[in-house]
Amino acid sequence: MATSSALETLIDLATRETDDAAKRLGVAMKGAEDAQQKLNLLNQYRDDYMVRFQQNLSTGLTAMAYANYQQFIGKLDQAIDGQQLVVRDAKLRVERERENWQASERKRMSYGTLAERAEKVQQAKDNKREQKQMDEYAARRVQPKQ
Repeated sequence: MATSSALETLIDLATRETDDAAKRLGVAMKGAEDAQQKLNLLNQYRDDYMVRFQQNLSTGLTAMAYANYQQFIGKLDQAIDGQQLVVRDAKLRVERERENWQASERKRMSYGTLAERAEKVQQAKDNKREQKQMDEYAARRVQPKQ
């Protein structure tokens, strides 16, 4: 069985790995949140722009102004499509980092379980040794002195 200090070293390393994975997960989650907020802003801006476009259509637009609106809406749609890809990639990164964190946490917990088992085995040995010493002491006290 592995020594106690070796298990402690493994637990320390696994704990650091888990902490690092948790930090990476936090960064990924923040990135995904930021990307989603940018997408929401782009969508809101497009919606507002479309309202303005509809209002201007009702009052009358020149062909050039109409073409400019259409061109800008096309560019907004491209930006939205690009940001949707960024959001998708950010969500995939979050999922990947979550899986990494979970794997690190499982490893850390398994080392902890091994350490607990080793401690129980050692405690059982210590209890057995103590009981044997007590039994020997009691037997010596009971034996008549010669």
